[in-house]
Amino acid sequence: MIEQDTIKLLRECDAGVKMGISSIDDVLDYVSSKELKSLLSQSKDEHRKLDTEIHQSLNRYDDDGKDPAPIAKGMSWIKTNVMLAVNDSDATIADLMTDGCNMGVKSLNKYLNKYAAADEKSKDVAKKLVNLEEKLAHDIKSYL
Repeated sequence: MIEQDTIKLLRECDAGVKMGISSIDDVLDYVSSKELKSLLSQSKDEHRKLDTEIHQSLNRYDDDGKDPAPIAKGMSWIKTNVMLAVNDSDATIADLMTDGCNMGVKSLNKYLNKYAAADEKSKDVAKKLVNLEEKLAHDIKSYL
């Protein structure tokens, strides 16, 4: 049970970190503020580092991880592009990113509860990802 919950939690973290990186990539070219661009780039770098850690853990279980659900990724892409087509301001970008961060935090906490038997190391990885998402949402709130 511990191993199965550990793998499942790590897979969800993998999908979440990939979704975060993809979402940042989707908006970076639209950012006007150098400071906002820097905050997003730093967060993307931190997501990549965590992605490496997640994959190292998954490799110990001979698991390839998980990509974000195609429907979720597609819906996110559509929402981002529609909102940016209407208004490509930094406030719109901050709004989109804040919504994404909040959804990520909600999902990850749900998975932490669902896979409660996961080992402490994988729970710590999930908590690091939650903290990354919360930090980004906090750091960009002045752009809303």
